[in-house]
Amino acid sequence: MVNKVILVGRLCTDPEMKYTPSGVAVTNFRVAVDRQFTNAQGERETDFIDVVTWRQSAEFVNTYMTKGRLVLIEGRLQVRQWQTQDGQRRRSTEVVADQVRALDRPREQREPREAGEGVAPVRAGRDDFQSQDEAPDFDVPDITDPFADE
Repeated sequence: MVNKVILVGRLCTDPEMKYTPSGVAVTNFRVAVDRQFTNAQGERETDFIDVVTWRQSAEFVNTYMTKGRLVLIEGRLQVRQWQTQDGQRRRSTEVVADQVRALDRPREQREPREAGEGVAPVRAGRDDFQSQDEAPDFDVPDITDPFADE
């Protein structure tokens, strides 16, 4: 059996990180994903999908992702059921993310929201440095449309 979800969308809110009683980080956020088709009025509809990340992924998302960022999420669909104190049955569907990747750059260059020691910095390209001597030793791939000349 397979339970795999891949989403590309924008964060609707800043992520909210909490810790379980045993000290495990968990971050919740919502992603807006446009549908591939239009409705009867010719407008695209949007689905708002709840996402949860755990441990290092939760800390990464909380530190580097903010409202409006374009992200790619890979994970699995999870349905939780519970009963409230007044006896009502509740149900929640969410994506448990294994990986979250930013597909855009932050709108402004700033320090991470809650960066602590040991947190890896956001990867930068060669153009983000004052001189080539400051640039890291990695090649930035040339991302161009191979079919642009056709």
